[in-house]
Amino acid sequence: MSEPISPSAGDLISPFEADSTAGRFSLADLKQTLVLYFYPKDNTPGCTTQSVDFRDQHEAFLSAGA
Repeated sequence: MSEPISPSAGDLISPFEADSTAGRFSLADLKQTLVLYFYPKDNTPGCTTQSVDFRDQHEAFLSAGA
């Protein structure tokens, strides 16, 4: 198994593929700026609050071209 990747906010990442609930996901297929959000699903109120805060930034992401 490869080493985990721990990018920081604003880092560029190499193209990758992963399985998702919607099938195979390929970063290279998107060909645009995007925001990646990974949710650990640990069922705590803190994670829910962070997810809501992330959702509330949707317009800011769109304005930034993501």
